[in-house]
Amino acid sequence: MSDYAVVNPATGQTLATYPTLADADVAGRIEAADAAFRTWRETPVSERAALVRRAAELHRERRDELAEIIVREMGKPLAAALGEVDFAADITEFYADHAEDITRDRPLDILGEGTAVIRRAPLGVLLGIMPWNFPYYQVARFAAPNLVLGNTILLKHAPQCPESSAAIEDIYRDAGLPAGAYTNLYATNEQAAVIIADPRVQGVSVTGSERAGAAVAEIAGRHLKKVALELGGSDPFILLSTDDLDGTVQAAVDARLDNNGQSCNAAKRFVVIDDLYEPFVEKFVAAMGGATVGDPMADDTVIGPLSSELAAERLQEQVDRAVAQGATVLVGGKRDGTYFPGTVLADVTPEMDAYQEEFFGPVGVVYRVADEDAAITLANDTGFGLGSYVFTTDEEQAERVADRIEAGMVYVNLVLADSPELPFGGVKRSGTGREMGLLAADEFVNKKLVRVGPRS
Repeated sequence: MSDYAVVNPATGQTLATYPTLADADVAGRIEAADAAFRTWRETPVSERAALVRRAAELHRERRDELAEIIVREMGKPLAAALGEVDFAADITEFYADHAEDITRDRPLDILGEGTAVIRRAPLGVLLGIMPWNFPYYQVARFAAPNLVLGNTILLKHAPQCPESSAAIEDIYRDAGLPAGAYTNLYATNEQAAVIIADPRVQGVSVTGSERAGAAVAEIAGRHLKKVALELGGSDPFILLSTDDLDGTVQAAVDARLDNNGQSCNAAKRFVVIDDLYEPFVEKFVAAMGGATVGDPMADDTVIGPLSSELAAERLQEQVDRAVAQGATVLVGGKRDGTYFPGTVLADVTPEMDAYQEEFFGPVGVVYRVADEDAAITLANDTGFGLGSYVFTTDEEQAERVADRIEAGMVYVNLVLADSPELPFGGVKRSGTGREMGLLAADEFVNKKLVRVGPRS
């Protein structure tokens, strides 16, 4: 029985299964990726960029088909799926457009005579291990910069995303990349460990759970391989002041319900100053409870099914355990198969599991705080440190809070503002390294010093 299957979470129907690779096939694909690297790295940057740009164009040309695939695979509402395809195209195009910049020499000011530069050289074959929640976007932000740099890609996608992963491989092949430059792998976890250990593989990037990230990092560490990790998050949404409470509440709802609530950097903990707490919670509860749950292909659906029956069961268990430990459900809280309504919890205290857990679904937790210091203390009282959101009308306060928040990203007075040029990543248990922006091009590259003495 294959681990790779398309199981429509809206219906529970298994639509297709895909066999995992034999060990010999995995070995052959590593060999092909290594062989491709020998020529791909020597291909002029402008030609690499042109092929990657063509991949971005193919994302747009196949937009409807690609979106419908991930609706089937993981239940993303169609409008969000179309938006994800567009974003993946934008990211891919961004690195094609900036190819010369991310590969050019960086001259250094030196104390002695002569010259010195930092020259960026590709490392070789890289393994990407990707999650199910953003099947195209996650791949684009790993693959595009590294292909432009001259690395080659082995991509192990989530077992529930076999159709979209094949579609991405088709795009890079049809864009004209050489065989082996981008390879989709229906591989087991055991085979992934073998790939990481292979001396021809120079690094691994993981987006996923803390458990997956720790397991991969342990293997990579044993073999002295570079590893980049983008893991979980429990991002705070801090409300200190506003001159538009309705707009702020809508931002909070959008930040919690994006992708059916299944985003690492979604706002999950809503930390509200005392005098705004009650009016905010009243409106927030109404909006979360009123979010339309339904068919992900329907135009008016805000919340589609969670990615699987297991995901819905896990989220229900978390909510039930929070209630058993003393939390209050203000709205929602009960699943219907794979569908989970907008849910708000209150009265969560540090002694409860829910205080430290990540809710990967449409569940928000609200907290009342007395002042700015209390808000920052609560926001930082977590093992995660991915993103954060601050709403305030005071510009100086915004700067203070941004400086004190322990997170890789701070968004002030806006949400859902990710963009190709902005680096994405976290600290603490949320991972290491950065994706997107120009910083992504520094993760898997040899920053080689070339020092030249003066002419005699």
